[in-house]
Amino acid sequence: MNGKFFLYLLVTPLTIYAMDSLNINQIFKKNHVLQARIFYILMGLSIIYLVTNFLYDLFLAGKFF
Repeated sequence: MNGKFFLYLLVTPLTIYAMDSLNINQIFKKNHVLQARIFYILMGLSIIYLVTNFLYDLFLAGKFF
């Protein structure tokens, strides 16, 4: 298996747990539930991708260990 795959498995639950603290109800208008859900999913995928690639590059650079 690829090391990046394991990072994705590690980062995904952490990101979901961290995104529970966000209050996005104030950003969107009333009755725009679908837009809020799509935004929430896209934001989650973006954060998972960015954090995984950051950690992967950090490990490859050898600066961390």
